[in-house]
Amino acid sequence: MDIEWRVTVSGEVRGAICALVEAQRTLEDVVRWGLALTPPRIVEDVVVQDEYTHDVVMAHPAGVYLVYDTT
Repeated sequence: MDIEWRVTVSGEVRGAICALVEAQRTLEDVVRWGLALTPPRIVEDVVVQDEYTHDVVMAHPAGVYLVYDTT
């Protein structure tokens, strides 16, 4: 999975996000990760790109947002 970085984050945060995203294979994995956090986090937004593609936005505890391109 390719990660496009739109903000500057520390190497520690970058490593944690890379490891997290590498383990997430489905949108279910993303939602389960969010619900396992304390406090739990849910999908912040879904941005419809076209009839097949949606961007799913999740807040990360490091203060950044992760945007997953889904089809």
